[in-house]
Amino acid sequence: MLRMENVSKSYTHRGRMVKALDSATLHIPAGDFVSLVGPSGSGKSTLLLMLGGMLSPSEGRVLLESSSVYDLSPSDRAKMRREKVGFVFQTFNLVPYLSALENVQVPLFLAKMEEKAQKDRATALLERVGLADRLDHKPGELSVGQQQRVALARMLANEPAIILADEPTGNLDPETSQQIISFLEEFHAEGKTIVMVTHDPHAAKRAKRTLRLQSGTITCQQADQGRQKLL
Repeated sequence: MLRMENVSKSYTHRGRMVKALDSATLHIPAGDFVSLVGPSGSGKSTLLLMLGGMLSPSEGRVLLESSSVYDLSPSDRAKMRREKVGFVFQTFNLVPYLSALENVQVPLFLAKMEEKAQKDRATALLERVGLADRLDHKPGELSVGQQQRVALARMLANEPAIILADEPTGNLDPETSQQIISFLEEFHAEGKTIVMVTHDPHAAKRAKRTLRLQSGTITCQQADQGRQKLL
């Protein structure tokens, strides 16, 4: 479903060339659940943004199904993200002046869904993540864990086939982290493909396999069968 072929990403920082990714190649089949681990600055978030069509590579190709993502026009790439990819971020990215219900409605509004259908779907999604009694609460009136659950509900609004999660438990206490990972496991069991960046070894172990990045290079993978070098 997702492929990277010899992908590199370079940028200039304070007059020095930095290589965030270096000839990264990987294949993530449909229905996979992958965790990306590695030290800070190793290229994990860069890789995730490239998979999601949000950051173009300096070299190489990123493919979603049979489409070369960065050969698409900006409008077609935005359509692909809207229809196929759901993002979950450590910072939640909720609109502070909208209620939980309205935040979940945003992608449905952008998809031009009829208003009543928007409200019905958003309500059902918030109920699914245990927030039926928080529909009218704004982000500032919710705990950090509740805000992340609103973000999960919003991510599910357009029924994405792919979930890209960047440190989804990074700001959460252990109990709430466990809840969020359990939700991701539920979504995976329903057939969604998940790629999760994490520093948490306990979260990483919940994935089907783990990819390790070091200095912009995918060095190895760990799965039930053990470790093997990636070519």
